[in-house]
Amino acid sequence: MAAEAESPGRAAFGIPAGLRNALVLLLAWEVVGRLDLVAGGALPGVTEILAQFWADLGDYPRHILATLVSSAAGFVIGNAVGIAAGVVFALSPVTLRLFRGVNIAIFALPAIAIAPILNLTLEGLAPRIVLAALGVYFVTMTATVLGITQADSRASDLIRAYGGNRWTVLRKVQFRAAVPAILAAFRVAAPNAVLGAILAEFGGGGRWGLGSYLLGSLGRGDPARLWGIGLMATAIAGLSYAVFSWLAKRFVGSTRAVTMNTAVPDAGRSADPHLRRALIAAGAIALPFVAWWLFIWGTGVPAIIAKTPWGVIEYLFLSPASDKAQARLLAALAETLPITLVGMAAGLAFAFALAISSRLFPRAIEAFMPVALVTQTMPLVALTPLLVLILGRGTALTMWVTISVTFFPAFVTLAQGIALVPKGAVELPRAYGAGPWRELRMVTIPASMPYLFAAARLTAPRALLGVMIAEWLATGKGLGNLLNQSRGYLDFGMIWTVAAVSVLISVAFYQVIVLGERRVLRRMGMQTAE
Repeated sequence: MAAEAESPGRAAFGIPAGLRNALVLLLAWEVVGRLDLVAGGALPGVTEILAQFWADLGDYPRHILATLVSSAAGFVIGNAVGIAAGVVFALSPVTLRLFRGVNIAIFALPAIAIAPILNLTLEGLAPRIVLAALGVYFVTMTATVLGITQADSRASDLIRAYGGNRWTVLRKVQFRAAVPAILAAFRVAAPNAVLGAILAEFGGGGRWGLGSYLLGSLGRGDPARLWGIGLMATAIAGLSYAVFSWLAKRFVGSTRAVTMNTAVPDAGRSADPHLRRALIAAGAIALPFVAWWLFIWGTGVPAIIAKTPWGVIEYLFLSPASDKAQARLLAALAETLPITLVGMAAGLAFAFALAISSRLFPRAIEAFMPVALVTQTMPLVALTPLLVLILGRGTALTMWVTISVTFFPAFVTLAQGIALVPKGAVELPRAYGAGPWRELRMVTIPASMPYLFAAARLTAPRALLGVMIAEWLATGKGLGNLLNQSRGYLDFGMIWTVAAVSVLISVAFYQVIVLGERRVLRRMGMQTAE
């Protein structure tokens, strides 16, 4: 009957809305590509990409297998270490503060800077596995700490009242409460692992792998082949994302709280003696440099390649060419830092708007998510050369790349926080006549504030990395270009200097966010992850 309402998830003629949107997008892509409407053919039609893929089909199996093996190994190792470290850090805030510098340094290490060093110092698939593991560790560790620290304290008190010890509370309450956050981190970690492996391959890590295949195809100037390689990498990462999205939906319901946790956590940190806090801060600063020295000592890197912390200081301040090195570094920083700050703010704002919209307009977000997933999972080393043809080599390209690498992890984290707001808390203001916007302002946004700051912590280092990748591959400006030039000149002192400076910048951004988080959440009577 005409009066019958159409099913919300269906379009006309019984076609699912998601499938309909995908078909419309593919049709538009085909028309635009066939007519060469974008930069004279930089975006080929879907059938052109498929035809080239079919012609190259014999090349793919060994490249795909090499990338899958290294990214999967890195994914497993990085997440295992991340979860274990997250549990330790959540149970021991002192340990978390002590290892804060190491954690941020691991996440902020520019893969494009250390890939050639790893390829020179490690053998076989080790460079790819290490980069893939580094790409997933921090995301999973942060999610584990956040999930455990935000567990319902009343359930923990109940377990303790019946004689349960600390490990019983962790196993029966806290870790179960952290499962949704960990699964959300896995969704972000899967594309990161693929990107890390491909960057190592792109940096010269062997004959086989999608990154090596891409590097060999760049000189041919065939957009259809480049899009085929990029979409294959996207399919691998997207399938992993879909698997963990499905698992998250299965587990979130059984771990979601029914009401808000009204308990105010103990602010034990403020009671620490000043000397103890100073020692912890000093240890947090010293540990990354200790790890730096241990890496050089353990791998036996030749002195001509390896630069210790003192070696970087000597290169930048005490060598005869230190004045020129400082001038090049400062000029690069003046180009990189402003766009990093703008891109970080834009990416976080876009993620926040998208996460809020997912509650208000779920169907519209479902239609947008395939496009967002493609931009996130397609490796930037494959996408950036194509974007150069479309957007040119200016600021627009850098902004696009920066927002692309920052908004999606932030969106996943924010959406997870919004989804975990108890249903009863959401329905209470609506029962008194509040509209959706007022309910968001009064309940959902305040309750998800820890996840907003967690998203900001994830965004800060990624924004700098995104800018450097765009500079390295396309724009010829800033720290990324300085790094690229230094690799060409075999200026290992500048390579290590750029890596160290980028880490210090990311640490500074991260610390500013942590200070803001601590101030805001304590004022709201909520617990921080630090």
